[in-house]
Amino acid sequence: MKSKEFISLSKMITYIEKAFKYTKDCTYDTFSNNEEKIDATIFAISQIGELVKNIDKETQIKYPEIKWNILKGIRNRIVHDYEGINVNIIWDIVQNDLNPLKDNLEKIIDVEKK
Repeated sequence: MKSKEFISLSKMITYIEKAFKYTKDCTYDTFSNNEEKIDATIFAISQIGELVKNIDKETQIKYPEIKWNILKGIRNRIVHDYEGINVNIIWDIVQNDLNPLKDNLEKIIDVEKK
C-alpha cells in the first residue's frame, strides 16, 4: 500500500473522530436544531468520501467490507446538494455507520503495516 493511501485512511479516521466530537452528548433533537453541528458533521462526512479518490482500485477490491462507492456517493450528494441534505440520514450515519467504518479502516492500516 502506498503512503498516500495510509495518509488518506488516517485522515478518514480523523474525520470520523471529528464527527463524533461534533455530535457528542447530542440527541437527535439537539443535533437537528444546531446548524453549526450539522454543518461541521456534514463537512467531516463529505471529507471521508473525498478521500476515497486516493485509495487505489486494487486496495478497494482487496477490502470490500468498506463500501467505497457509497462513501464517495454520499460525498457527491453532500457537495452537490442533490435535493437537499436530510439531517436524519446524517444522524443515522453518525450513529450507525461511522464506528464500523472506523474499525475497518484501523484494521486495514494494521494489516498493511505488517
